[in-house]
Amino acid sequence: MLFYSFFKTLVGKEIAVELKNDVVLTGNLHSVDQYLNVKLTDVQVVDKNRYPQLLVLRNCFIRGSVVRYIQIPPGEVDTELLQDAARKENAPQPSKASSNR
Repeated sequence: MLFYSFFKTLVGKEIAVELKNDVVLTGNLHSVDQYLNVKLTDVQVVDKNRYPQLLVLRNCFIRGSVVRYIQIPPGEVDTELLQDAARKENAPQPSKASSNR
């Protein structure tokens, strides 16, 4: 849930998504779900000569399982918040047996 929560904070920001088939799309993040499926608006393909069929694409839905990387602007990353969330998620959980005593 850490990445899902993080990506929800990026809604409305411009990101680049590299797919497993080497297509790179840039656009504004419209929405993201718990499977890390993303919806982009104002989409542009990075390599216009290699993928001319994608030039007319304006909005798209990308299934999370086909994403290789999501690139975000460095200024949009709150590293302290991200590190704190990662620590909390990886902190040892108290066992239920010891808490029932």
